[in-house]
Amino acid sequence: MTAETQGRKRHPNAKDALRERARELRGEGRTYDEIQQELGCSKSSISLWVRDLPRPAPRHTPEEQRALMNEGLRRFREAREERRRTVRRTAHEEIGGLSDRELFLVGVALYWAEGQKSKSYARRERVIFVNSDPDVILVFQAWLRLLGVEPDRVKYRVMIHQTADIPGAERFWADAVGTEVGRLQRTTIKKHNPRTVRKNVGDGYRGCLVVVVANSADVYCRIEGWWSGIVALAPTPLR
Repeated sequence: MTAETQGRKRHPNAKDALRERARELRGEGRTYDEIQQELGCSKSSISLWVRDLPRPAPRHTPEEQRALMNEGLRRFREAREERRRTVRRTAHEEIGGLSDRELFLVGVALYWAEGQKSKSYARRERVIFVNSDPDVILVFQAWLRLLGVEPDRVKYRVMIHQTADIPGAERFWADAVGTEVGRLQRTTIKKHNPRTVRKNVGDGYRGCLVVVVANSADVYCRIEGWWSGIVALAPTPLR
């Protein structure tokens, strides 16, 4: 290296400017995250540039810091819930209308997923449907009407744990299906097992509603046939 080269001054580059600005910001008490957000450089570079500077004093007390964190968490949860509401609202609108055929197919699949099914070793050809979601029950009622099942053939019974609010559950389900409590069949009480840790407790727990269709052997056999028809027409699964 020549004397001329040794004596030549080094020209400043972009990193020099970033380094000086990072040191200024650190001197103002900025955190690594804040410096990175403003300058767009890595935290490892920032740490290297400012490691000789004293650590800035905390700008918030522990109580203030917790309050800020809780506020940030609250805003995050609100934004997340708003996104969920938007997705649900958009999906709701995507359904558009519901034809009788679409309701028919929905009902067949719903029954095969949630209804009582006859077994080869114990033929029970009777339409019995059990669910804890009142909206599911309402769709099932609409499906029965579509099939032409007379209302007086449809019976309802509450099934619930003995530790729950049984009269309250009976009123809830009677209102949900548009009948009177006195017209419900005798409630089925599930005995409480103290060794079981149940999560279906509290004011929102109302047990399940059992929907029984009288003289329904023919309807049940048709359901079996409808379902087998759907399965036969379903696309071949990917392999």
